[in-house]
Amino acid sequence: MRWDAMFFVNFPAAILMIGSLFISLPLHAEEMLTSTSNDYWELKISPYTYHYQYSPEHKDVVLIGIEHHRSDQWFIGGALFSNSFGQPTGTAYMGYTWDRLFGQSALYAKLGVGLMYGYVGKYKDKVPLNYNGLSPILVPAVGWKITSRDAVDVSLLGIAGLLFSYNRKF
Repeated sequence: MRWDAMFFVNFPAAILMIGSLFISLPLHAEEMLTSTSNDYWELKISPYTYHYQYSPEHKDVVLIGIEHHRSDQWFIGGALFSNSFGQPTGTAYMGYTWDRLFGQSALYAKLGVGLMYGYVGKYKDKVPLNYNGLSPILVPAVGWKITSRDAVDVSLLGIAGLLFSYNRKF
């Protein structure tokens, strides 16, 4: 069953929404990257991804990314990784962070939206709305700040699995 049929996605509306996001992204990129004293950069490293269902085709996923976090809790980022099928993949995204979840100073949640390129050839149907390797992403995450500079989080990868990462603020 196709992803868009399974989730009743209106394909033209989804393309319009994602397209408008990425048309507006360059218009706001300079503003997003303009630093204030409370802004910071964060290096993201993921050595492990858990897949909900085993497949002999699955390969280790290794990700490295960087994010620029603003004092108003918005962020912009990008990552390079080897996807679940061993293909080089990249993504660019923006999102928002909610700090102090449930009154816990160390607990946070993030939501990122963007575009990913990868998943080509026989794996093109492994991600929703893939067009010539380009597909939209929506990635929620929950994390824990270990120190003022170090954190770990887990990102939900749709119905495929979980991405575990270590983040270092600088």
